[in-house]
Amino acid sequence: MIVLGLETSCDETSAAVVKNGKKIISCAVASSLEFHKKYGGVIPEIASRAQLETITGITDCAIREAKIKLRDINLISVTSGPGLIGSLLVGISFAKALSLSLNKPLLGINHVYSHFYANFLSGEKIRLPFMALVVSGGHTNLFFVRDFDKIELLGQTQDDACGEAFDKVAKILNLGYPGGPAIEKIALRGNPDKIKFNCSGTKNELDFSFSGIKTAVLYYVRDRKTKVRRQDTADLAASFQEAVIDTLVRKALLACKLKKINRLVIGGGVAANSRLRGKFNQAARKFNLNCYFPPSSLCMDNAAMIAGLAYQLFKKGHCSGLGLSAELN
Repeated sequence: MIVLGLETSCDETSAAVVKNGKKIISCAVASSLEFHKKYGGVIPEIASRAQLETITGITDCAIREAKIKLRDINLISVTSGPGLIGSLLVGISFAKALSLSLNKPLLGINHVYSHFYANFLSGEKIRLPFMALVVSGGHTNLFFVRDFDKIELLGQTQDDACGEAFDKVAKILNLGYPGGPAIEKIALRGNPDKIKFNCSGTKNELDFSFSGIKTAVLYYVRDRKTKVRRQDTADLAASFQEAVIDTLVRKALLACKLKKINRLVIGGGVAANSRLRGKFNQAARKFNLNCYFPPSSLCMDNAAMIAGLAYQLFKKGHCSGLGLSAELN
């Protein structure tokens, strides 16, 4: 079965062709990141305008690279949320037009769920059920996945998402945007034990809170009257990163313990962080867990994960139709 996937939830525009939910035949991605850098974050109007201008070309590129015709597509899938409303509407409107003109079924896909599905596109054979942790710029969620359409939310961020906290701390330290890669790079030269930071506690032990640690970094810098030296910045970045990752590891392991599951699937942009991968793999060996990560290229927003999950859901009878609307939550 050939599925066309479309992804326009944030600042990427992506189209992909995936066969039988596992084999990526093509995946094209265009990003408007360079336009957002000077603002230190994504500007929704800029993102949606760029997507409106590029979605036709990106889809055409994916079709050509897959060496297929539009009529060969069996299902059209698109991110229906969560995401930026303007961006989502660009993808959904384009997908509806394709569905109507080609007389092909249409299926809207949850962007967050698709992030953990990215692991199934790398050839890994992962048995259900499993625990899933999604860590990205806009989301930090723990899910218990019994099946691809039976997903239970166990915990989520109560304020800043993990990637959002990285961006804000990077701004405090004048490291630029996006913050995740910048902090990871400079943290390699820092001492993660130099400064003791902690993430705020939560009422639900599986929820997350990263606003407090971001503020703690801000106050640490402000309390020093002189400019923070380069080595101080490296130590700050490393200490912040370590505290955040330790929290992610601890809560994910607790969720596995509570549900008596030894399979942990991780996805999202922050999952590309090498320190995070190392700490999770270390914990997995210690507690006899099977820990899975997608390739770094599939951690970022892409349409292949949308198409892959769509295949699984369509097989189970799910279909959206032309009444599909954007879901912000």
